[in-house]
Amino acid sequence: MSRICQVTGKRPVKGNIIWRSGKAKKKGGIGTHITGITKRRFLPNIQRVKVIVDGEVKYMRVSVKAIKKGMITKAPKRNWKKPA
Repeated sequence: MSRICQVTGKRPVKGNIIWRSGKAKKKGGIGTHITGITKRRFLPNIQRVKVIVDGEVKYMRVSVKAIKKGMITKAPKRNWKKPA
């Protein structure tokens, strides 16, 4: 599954985890030192949502930030009953 928002274009970004050891100088140590750097990815919070686009109900992969900002209009819940 591609982790790209279809509204805002948000996608995973690269970053690092920096491992540090030692005690800070302020706290009486000799200072912290970097002991390792590991690459990682920051993934956007993407949800599959029913959205109204041009009068049609479609599924889209949208970031939660776009949903909270109101950039999309969610489709109403279906409330039909099965014929007896």
